[in-house]
Amino acid sequence: MSPSGIRRGKNIKIYGDIKLYAGSGNPELADKIAKYLKQPLAGRDILHYPNDNIGIRLHDSARGQDVYVIQSTAKPVHSNLFELLIMLQTLRLDSAGRITAVLPYMAYGRSDKKDQPRVPIAARLIADLIEVAGADRYMTLDLHAGQLQGFFSIPGDVLTAFHIIVKYVEKLCKKLDDPVVVTTDLGFAKRGRNFAEQINVPLALIEKRRQIKTGVGTEALNIVGNVVGKDVLLIDDEVDTAGSVSEAVNLLKEQGAKSISLIFVHPVLSNPAGDRLSVLPLNEIITTDTIMIPAEVRASLGKKLTVLSVAPLLGEVILRAHEGRSVGEMFNE
Repeated sequence: MSPSGIRRGKNIKIYGDIKLYAGSGNPELADKIAKYLKQPLAGRDILHYPNDNIGIRLHDSARGQDVYVIQSTAKPVHSNLFELLIMLQTLRLDSAGRITAVLPYMAYGRSDKKDQPRVPIAARLIADLIEVAGADRYMTLDLHAGQLQGFFSIPGDVLTAFHIIVKYVEKLCKKLDDPVVVTTDLGFAKRGRNFAEQINVPLALIEKRRQIKTGVGTEALNIVGNVVGKDVLLIDDEVDTAGSVSEAVNLLKEQGAKSISLIFVHPVLSNPAGDRLSVLPLNEIITTDTIMIPAEVRASLGKKLTVLSVAPLLGEVILRAHEGRSVGEMFNE
C-alpha cells in the first residue's frame, strides 16, 4: 500500500474507473470521444449567474475516479477557460482520484515568448492556472510552439492530429499529378518537412515577415522551392483570420501553382476568415474538429470543407493513459 493508500502493482488499478466530463467549448467532440470509449459523459450543470460569474455543480460523486475534463478553450475564450478551471477545482474538492485536463485546442498558444518589450507570456500563465486549479495531468493537440510543453510542471501528452491528416492526404495524393507540401511560414518548416516525408512528396516554404511594431499583419515575400505546375498542399497548425493564408495562396498562384489544397489542424476561423476562404481559389480545405466551426462558416465554405475527427485519437490516448499503457506505441515511437 502506497503512502496515499492507493494500491500499485502489475494488473492492479491505480485509480478508479474512467469518468468523462465536458465543458461547453466543444460538446460535439466530447460526445464522439464518449462514444469511442463507450462511456457516458458524466452529468454536470454549468451555471451562469446574473453577475457574469460561472458555477459548476456535479450530478454525482467523482471520488477516487480517473477523471478526464474535455474542454476546448476557443471562442468565447475566457468563458471556456473559466469553465475548465472551475470544473477542475470542483473535481479536486470532490476528491477525484486523478484529474486530466483534455484541451483539444489551447488558447494563448501564440503568447509563448517575449518577442517585444513589455508584453506577457500568457501561455505560461494558462499552464499555471490549469495546474493550480487541480489538474494532475494534461492532454492537448498541436501546440503552436514546442516550448509550451515546458510551461507545465505536471505530466502530459502533447499529441498531433497530423497522424490523422496524413492518412487522408495519402489518398488525396493518388488523385494529384505532381504534389508538393508548402508551409505558410518558416516557423512551421520542421513540421512541414516531417509531413512531406510521411506522404513522400517534396517540400517548399513561404518566407514572410511579420510587422513587429503593430504585431498584426504579415507580408508574404518569397517561395523557397518549386511550385510551378504543381498541386500544392498548403499546411499550417491553425487558421485564425486567414490573412496569412490569403497572402500565401495569392503568392502561390502568381508563382504558377496548378492547384492548392489548404490543410490545418485548428479551425479558429475568426472573422473575416469565412469570407476570405470562400473566395480563395482552393480545391479543398482540410481541417479537424478540435474547435467547433460555426454553421455560417460551414455554409460559406460548402463542399470544399472536409472536417476530420480527432475523437478516435483522443479517445484511444485517454484509454491508454487510464490503463497505464504506452501512447508512443500508437505511432511506432
